[in-house]
Amino acid sequence: MRNTLRMKLITTEMLNDLSRRAAAGPRQRMHHNIHESLDDPIQRLFVAVRFESYFRPHRHREKWECALVVRGLFDVLVFDDAGCVTERVTIGPEAKVTAFEIPAGLWHSWVPMRDDSVFFEIKQGPFHPLGAGDFADWSPEEGSADAARFLAGMRKAKIGECVTAQPL
Repeated sequence: MRNTLRMKLITTEMLNDLSRRAAAGPRQRMHHNIHESLDDPIQRLFVAVRFESYFRPHRHREKWECALVVRGLFDVLVFDDAGCVTERVTIGPEAKVTAFEIPAGLWHSWVPMRDDSVFFEIKQGPFHPLGAGDFADWSPEEGSADAARFLAGMRKAKIGECVTAQPL
């Protein structure tokens, strides 16, 4: 009997296409799942983003998250319960850090620092959409009028500073 299993190849063209689709989408990001189903115990996906993409600060209460930046540059921010930055790390192939793992329960956000940035994320499954209590109540909802101002605030925030949606 012939083996029908095949390797899944991640090509430069696939990543380029993912970046093109991110640029065309309203959220300015697009993902490509490697895992077979949402029930998979380990979720694996590539996420391409544009500079304007807003990742609302959130936490995974009972699941860790691991990521490797394969293109571009991000700042990953970790917050306390009041929205003050406790950690800020620049991550990417040209940075000193290329990957990280966040334990369960930490408030965090991705801040794209370049267009066409891509990261590979691994997290515990099965997939469950984040609920209202998983998003920081001190941050604006994605798509809201304050989201762009909040993203601008995250771009500038230093460790110890609390992020707000200050006027641009």
